[in-house]
Amino acid sequence: MRVFIAALLLSGAPAFALAQGAAPASSAASEKPAAKAAAKAADKPARPALRRSAQKAVEEVTPIEDEPGVELGEAELAVAKQVYVGDMRCELGASVKVVPLKREGYFLVVTKGHRFRMYPVESRTGAIRLEDPRRGAMWLQLGNKSMLMSQKLGQRLADECQSPQQVTHAEFLRKNPPPNLLEGLGGSGAAALPAAAAPVSSAR
Repeated sequence: MRVFIAALLLSGAPAFALAQGAAPASSAASEKPAAKAAAKAADKPARPALRRSAQKAVEEVTPIEDEPGVELGEAELAVAKQVYVGDMRCELGASVKVVPLKREGYFLVVTKGHRFRMYPVESRTGAIRLEDPRRGAMWLQLGNKSMLMSQKLGQRLADECQSPQQVTHAEFLRKNPPPNLLEGLGGSGAAALPAAAAPVSSAR
């Protein structure tokens, strides 16, 4: 029996030795492609960072993509039809350009150093109001003038802007000013108001 066990051990020893020798060889072979990839990545030069002027130039020509998360309703689309478009002159030599985008109801509002992608929102005053919530900007259109404000910066970017339609409306208001509600009342106005009737005494 002892002779049989010894013979089994001797017959398995070469196979065990071969397995031990093959394991390092396979691991070494797997490490070679990884080493080559790392060396190739190290030899590849890093992309240089763009200068601020180049970044600005790239951003100015990069088209503004649509925001699929914002859906305009019928009320907002009706307001969009009332927005004046084109080039508008503003005070202090500034100017604003409003261009309708491909997506209905959206506008590109551009002024010196800034451009915004805006859409109409509800206004409590009844004025035409466009907003770019991502960049914190607002375009307010009144009957005779418009204003571009950056709420993010806390300042007006352009004021007293006028389209041809607003120029015509402003001239009409100048020639036909709205009536003064207190005109003709005399004095402070309170004296001309009719005196309140005295309360009727109850019959006894």
